[in-house]
Amino acid sequence: MSKTNKFKIITIALITAVVSVNCDNNDSDSVSEPSINFTGTFVQQDQMARPAINTVFIASGSPKDEFNGTIPSAMGAKYQSVFQSRLMALNPGYTTNALGQTAAQFTGLLATDVLGVSKTAKTTFFDGTNILTGRALADDVIDVELLLVFGGSAGTSNPGLTKDNVNSNDKTFSTTFPYLASAW
Repeated sequence: MSKTNKFKIITIALITAVVSVNCDNNDSDSVSEPSINFTGTFVQQDQMARPAINTVFIASGSPKDEFNGTIPSAMGAKYQSVFQSRLMALNPGYTTNALGQTAAQFTGLLATDVLGVSKTAKTTFFDGTNILTGRALADDVIDVELLLVFGGSAGTSNPGLTKDNVNSNDKTFSTTFPYLASAW
């Protein structure tokens, strides 16, 4: 068989395959809307009020699944000691952080994975004055978390571990709701 005939046969086969995939016997012009079904049992799958905290302080697998399914009011009592053990493994020299919190106080706060919001103070994760009063889109939450874990009481200990060196979003946030940056 010549090269030209092989090419013709392959071309015909491809055209036939494309046509047969795109054809159906449905001559109806109506499009049915998918139905939404909210019946059943729903289960909490993840908690991430504070980025990276549950990722760093809870082991993957069953412990993480259990943590994610725990109601916030029970988290502190159940996980504070787990968080403290992990904190001390990450930073054996930890005494207090830039908030003046001991390891027990800090991990008690972290173990309850909720994002507090103040109705009277500036909304920020941490700006040196306002602490965990919410979270603005531009807040550098990873740097704050690294500072609180590794920065010591003045925030100056372990300088190589207190910043991720990602200092801003790659695009400017919008000034109108929902305030997110435009897509790339």
